[in-house]
Amino acid sequence: MSRTINRVELLGRVGTDPELRKTQNGTAVVQLHLATDRRNGNEDSQTNWHTVVCWDKQAEAVAQYVQKGERVYIAGRLNQHSWETDSGERRSRTEVHAHEVIFLGSSNNGRSENETEDSPF
Repeated sequence: MSRTINRVELLGRVGTDPELRKTQNGTAVVQLHLATDRRNGNEDSQTNWHTVVCWDKQAEAVAQYVQKGERVYIAGRLNQHSWETDSGERRSRTEVHAHEVIFLGSSNNGRSENETEDSPF
C-alpha cells in the first residue's frame, strides 16, 4: 500500500477577529482568514488568503486569544467541500483544518499603530 500525506503549514496574519460558533451537537468551531505574502523579484508582494478551521478546545483558545492582525503558525490538513447552490450552480471551497496553532502576537512588523493593511474580510 502506498502512503499519502496531506499536510499544510502556514505562517501569516489573521484577517478578521475569530468568531466562536457551536455545531448542532455543541462542538466549538472557529473559522479564520489567514493572509500569507509572497514577494516577487521586483519587490512587489502578492497576498494569498486561506480559510482555516479550528475545532473543540483549540477553537475556544483561538477565539479567546487571537485577534485581527496577529501572526499565527498553523499546521493542518487540506479539506475540500463542494455543494450545489439553490440555483443549481456547483461551488467548492478548500479549507485548512488545523491540528496545531501557535500564537505569535502582533503583526505590526515595525509599522506604527496608525498604519493599517487593507483586508478583504
